Amino acid sequence: MSGSAGPQRQPLAPLRSDFAVRFHDEAMLEPLHDATLRLLETTGMRFESPKALVILKKAGAQVDEGSDLVRLPRRLVEEALAPAPRQFTLGARDASCDLQVGSGFTYGTTDGCGVEVVDWRTGERRSSTKADLEAVTRMQDCLGSISYWWPTVSAGDCGETAQLHEIEAGWNNTSKHLMGMVQGETLARAAVEMATAVAGGAEELRRRPVMSDLIGTVSPLMHDRDGIEAGLVFAEAGIPVCYVTMPNLGTTAPATKAGAFVVGAAEIVAAAVLHELAAPGSPVIGSIMQIYADPRTALTLTTPLDDRCRFLATELLHSFGIPALGPFGGTDAQAPGTWLAGVETMLQLLQVPLDGCELYTGIGLTNTYQLFTPENLILDDDLYHRARHAFLDIPMDEESLALDVIAAVGPGGHFLAQPHTRRHMRDAVLRSVSQEIGPDGQHYRDPVEVARERALDILENYRPEPLADDVRAELRRIVDATDAAVKG
Repeated sequence: MSGSAGPQRQPLAPLRSDFAVRFHDEAMLEPLHDATLRLLETTGMRFESPKALVILKKAGAQVDEGSDLVRLPRRLVEEALAPAPRQFTLGARDASCDLQVGSGFTYGTTDGCGVEVVDWRTGERRSSTKADLEAVTRMQDCLGSISYWWPTVSAGDCGETAQLHEIEAGWNNTSKHLMGMVQGETLARAAVEMATAVAGGAEELRRRPVMSDLIGTVSPLMHDRDGIEAGLVFAEAGIPVCYVTMPNLGTTAPATKAGAFVVGAAEIVAAAVLHELAAPGSPVIGSIMQIYADPRTALTLTTPLDDRCRFLATELLHSFGIPALGPFGGTDAQAPGTWLAGVETMLQLLQVPLDGCELYTGIGLTNTYQLFTPENLILDDDLYHRARHAFLDIPMDEESLALDVIAAVGPGGHFLAQPHTRRHMRDAVLRSVSQEIGPDGQHYRDPVEVARERALDILENYRPEPLADDVRAELRRIVDATDAAVKG
């Protein structure tokens, strides 16, 4: 909550479409769905966790003890995923910011976990810090385009326990839902302890989890120990986990999109199977984010010229009953406000309302998810709202059709003096960041300059609802204790 003179927190504005679209029916999805199951049953998945191997073997998976290779029979996959919920709540410190997964809305967040910022005081480009993340989180809390928190930039000055420092920065600076990026059993247990303190107890945390966690696979076809054992800790506590894969066409995945989708889906489905075997009915989310390697330079590309069927990731995961975090957002542009930044971000955002994913990421970073500048987050927020409005139907009631007003004005008349115009004029034209009028009253200002001013206003003047002092102190105690244990 900010002071009355400063910026006010905008209400959450999730995405949805008033127009029903399905791109692939079951028959069209069947080749990918079936290939995923065949891959899991024949080639298998490597789990570098003794705990995971015990759970999988007990459930009937074929486990090669020498190589940690696990083959999952089709029937085991289908039975394990059956209790996974398609609808659940992602809770928040402020209950008005709770997210209802499976409600038909798509909830968005920023890109993460950038490693550089352009300092908004000095203009210096440098590595990101925990203090930077705290400031960026306040921006996230203020903007209605951002429904839940990701660590937009990393706490690069906090060493091995940076992931705990990041969620501490999150809870101290936003009352929205947090999706952390915590890996490893030790840090995961500390994160559960922190989430329990924020939620007000273990049962309340299970009922309205104020935290979820993002855990990456290792393509191709691997789950490392730190990731999967963190997932098991969160599953036990009832904290939702989003397993994410980023198959890179031609390097960590086949050079064909279909082959890359199969590899990615197999990794997500295998993780979800383990998750449900360990804690049946616990919430799990999946995300397949295909990326591309430039064959000349090996640099990662976010959006090549042919970026077709990005929405297929959601449909494929839904075919397994797994809610999806959509792979949208991001740009390879080096600076905000450029042609490339706008084109790449907007092309992806325009797909989100039709995609059907429950969550999506992201906006806010340039340089292929590496660099944060405050003005870019505001520019992306503007693009988000353009995309949000694009797929909403127009009202067609008598007031909106306005036949009586048209009749009253008649041919050759003017509508400006009509009471109907006064009632609706403000909603008829919603100003974009590119439509702020300059001092001369005749020309629009540079949108990058406007975005920078708005961003600095939030950074300097907006303050979110603070944590209770005792909870804040408890989080600090947990982080300090983990720092001492891990760093010695």
